[in-house]
Amino acid sequence: MKIATIGLGYIGLPTAVMFAKHGQEVIGYDTNKEVITRLQSGFIHIEEPGLQKAFQSVLANGRLRPVNQLEKADAFIIAVPTPHTADYSCDTRYIRQAVSDVIPLLETGNTIILESTVAPKTTTDVIKPILEAGGFMVGRDVHLVHCPERVLPGQIMTELVHNNRIIGGVTPECAIAGASVYQTFVKGEMLLTDASTAELSKLMENTFRDTNIALANELVKLSAELGINALNVIEMANKHPRVNIHAPGPGVGGHCLAVDPYFITTAAPEQTPLIQAAREVNNHMPEYIADSVERITNKTAKKIVILGAAYKGNVDDVRESPALKIAEHLQQRGMEVHVYDPHIACYNINPEKAFANADLAVIATEHEEFKHLPMRLLKSMANMQIFDTKNIFEGEHEKLTYITLGTLHRFVNRPQLQS
Repeated sequence: MKIATIGLGYIGLPTAVMFAKHGQEVIGYDTNKEVITRLQSGFIHIEEPGLQKAFQSVLANGRLRPVNQLEKADAFIIAVPTPHTADYSCDTRYIRQAVSDVIPLLETGNTIILESTVAPKTTTDVIKPILEAGGFMVGRDVHLVHCPERVLPGQIMTELVHNNRIIGGVTPECAIAGASVYQTFVKGEMLLTDASTAELSKLMENTFRDTNIALANELVKLSAELGINALNVIEMANKHPRVNIHAPGPGVGGHCLAVDPYFITTAAPEQTPLIQAAREVNNHMPEYIADSVERITNKTAKKIVILGAAYKGNVDDVRESPALKIAEHLQQRGMEVHVYDPHIACYNINPEKAFANADLAVIATEHEEFKHLPMRLLKSMANMQIFDTKNIFEGEHEKLTYITLGTLHRFVNRPQLQS
């Protein structure tokens, strides 16, 4: 089987590699010429454990070819970005362009698979009409499928194989065709359904998590006000066999949790007040963290070092990153802010310079490197204080003041200096 993967980002590239690794002929196409050039030279442009080695292997044996121009194939997998528009609805321009690029290459029996996360009914109401305008009857001439990715950055190479896959066909025959493509390597269950159900299922998976995190973040604010350790509350509540409160944090980022719920709320705003409220809670968390920094330092802080720029630990993805939003809020309040992230080139600054004379270090990303910080860095601070919004730090020192979202109440309720 020959497979063309369109879009070689955080999902498209690992997917292309996985198909090639399991014996398929794969071409990888991206409109970013720099990405293609880098891949052709043997180097990936994203950080994902195990991906570089696997990519080099399939590049060397010719199973995967990064190309500047699309070719005919048996299956076309579209994994392009779907950002939100100004009103937070789903921006389908990259998808529409990809489908238009595929049409001249289509032959009877081909399968077009959309992996990009989209608003409900995008497959049937946006993609299907484009194909039919190009002269192809979906379900008869070609198969059209929505198969959303369901992987966790940092574990993509494992989860691509072992996670269940939702195969949403425009027709039952389309779903069967889509399943035949993924069965080349997927060991999880194939869940065949219609395209619109597949779209909404993916959105609700991330909306569930976003809403649960919002509940935990609201608990942090409530507990800080009442003088209670929120993390202890969560630990106790989760001892109940049917309770699973998620971990609170400085907000949510990435394309999924920070964006996907909007694809639902903009499609049906009157029916989604709870989802909208959860979005507001999580959107406000970076500002709340900035407020807390002021209260922890009694509004005397001049320099802050933020540890992490990525939206989650051990990856290099800064999309919708709460850490960067915290930095913006603190800079707006007149503080000198240094953002240090060893996983991202532009933020991999000199840590000695970042920590020197800092009044507070804020752990905003759960990178492995931040679980233990060199004592020389902590001792160089003006005040040896860590505000750990991820509850990951494992070091200790008698002079270190360590604050988490659980112990925040000890600092935000004390008398404050007048501005």
